[in-house]
Amino acid sequence: MEDFAAIDFETANGARSSVCSVGVVIVRGGIVADEFYSLIHPEPDYYAWFCQEVHGLSNEDTDDAPNFPDVWAHVEPLLLLSPEDQSRLGRTHLPLVAHNSPFDESCLKAVFQVYQMDYPDYEFHCTCRAARRVFGQQLPNHQLHTVAEACGFHLENHHHALADAEACAWIARRIL
Repeated sequence: MEDFAAIDFETANGARSSVCSVGVVIVRGGIVADEFYSLIHPEPDYYAWFCQEVHGLSNEDTDDAPNFPDVWAHVEPLLLLSPEDQSRLGRTHLPLVAHNSPFDESCLKAVFQVYQMDYPDYEFHCTCRAARRVFGQQLPNHQLHTVAEACGFHLENHHHALADAEACAWIARRIL
């Protein structure tokens, strides 16, 4: 896979719609072409202790952050394929890649629903599933930092959405 967008969400609480940050890495022709990161004012607007322990974000970080539709207005154009690729591939957007894609896909669908936005049926690929196929029992686990290291990428700021998206993009370029 040479053209895709690696994406990672962090959530404020157990609600999938409570995205509080997003990281996106655009890969075109196998090369990182663009990156985007933003904090997001979560909905519902509260932080669960466990989530704060994972990513370190809190209300102080996101009280003045834009809401999801405003953030997605910046992300959406990055995901669009050229008109030539749209007609050739029969889709309008780059495929999305995430480590444990069912989580990120469910977050995206949930937040689209909360804000009553039309969901464009993004195509998702999962680097965690791919890592299980490629590495099998060679790794102690298939967590993002472990798989990234096995692919030659040292993840230094795990659970920062952009750092995780960068690691995912690196993995995808190696094994998808």
